[in-house]
Amino acid sequence: MLVSDFDFELPPELIAQAPAGEREAARLLLLDRSSGELGHHQVSDLPDLLSPGDLLVVNDTRVFPARLLGHRVPSGGAVECLLLKQLDGERWEALMHPGQKLKVGAQVRFEADGGVLEAEVLDRHFHGRRTIRLWSAAGESVETVVERIGHVPLPPYIRRPDVGLDRERYQTVYATETGSVAAPTAGLHLTEPLLERLAERGVETARVTLHVGYGTFQPIRGDDVEDHRVEAEPYEVPAATAVAVNRALSEGRRVVAVGTTTTRTLETAVSSDDRQVRAGTGVSDLYLHPGASFRVLGGLLTNFHLPRSSLLLLVAAFAGRDRVLDAYSEAVRQGYRFYSYGDAMLIL
Repeated sequence: MLVSDFDFELPPELIAQAPAGEREAARLLLLDRSSGELGHHQVSDLPDLLSPGDLLVVNDTRVFPARLLGHRVPSGGAVECLLLKQLDGERWEALMHPGQKLKVGAQVRFEADGGVLEAEVLDRHFHGRRTIRLWSAAGESVETVVERIGHVPLPPYIRRPDVGLDRERYQTVYATETGSVAAPTAGLHLTEPLLERLAERGVETARVTLHVGYGTFQPIRGDDVEDHRVEAEPYEVPAATAVAVNRALSEGRRVVAVGTTTTRTLETAVSSDDRQVRAGTGVSDLYLHPGASFRVLGGLLTNFHLPRSSLLLLVAAFAGRDRVLDAYSEAVRQGYRFYSYGDAMLIL
């Protein structure tokens, strides 16, 4: 199967650069994956579109302000750093720019009114990645200073600097577990009042955690779908969530994932032997593309994804390539907004 089979034309003006309004006021395209029928709604209509007994599963990861702006020491040249993950102690994996000038031993300082962080490049890797040592000369924890001086790591297709509003809106209302450099964007549409209305409707809610890495933006570089690999990301399935999901499955109730990250977590944690979701922690490098089977998923709330991306392939695996691309064509015709700050799609 060719990656080019998952391309589509998207006018640049449909790539959302900022939230358009209130979270649940976003438009919602409903796709019936059995018939291909489409319907136009708003996210606020979810209580009417889901059924009593449905189990909605969300990803409660929290995005941290992982983008640091600083300068080289002593030259003063500008440096941009995106923290990817903490390795151990003071060592972090990071993306750094300008890569060609940041050799092993390079010294960098990140400072703002909220504090100062010092960094040293320890090792160089491919595609601008570095292993760095990061510390606070004042003795504060790195995490504390990052929260004060860091910038929200907006996706590369949002072509503007981050602003104060992004600290709230590029975060789900139920985010509690810090560790992501990108938001699980389908969940950005949900609000506490909407979750309460869903509960009144008889829709249960459960949580998993998958920390979204920069690999979520990794392009598929080859021609063949099957040759791609996704980067491993850590996840946790709480015991209560495993119980809720397994009960829903045993009772024939629908499990609806909020987002591709939740989907990958559930489908990673389910046993191929008895179709039971296992509680616990792990890492997921599950790559779902057309031809894959789904043992847990009965519905999916998701945003509109990039052409030729692994996220689009996951959605196509669940609902069928032709139906998904037809739905995307309709979304373009109707002026839906795409990507992280865009509108949503519900597949049932």
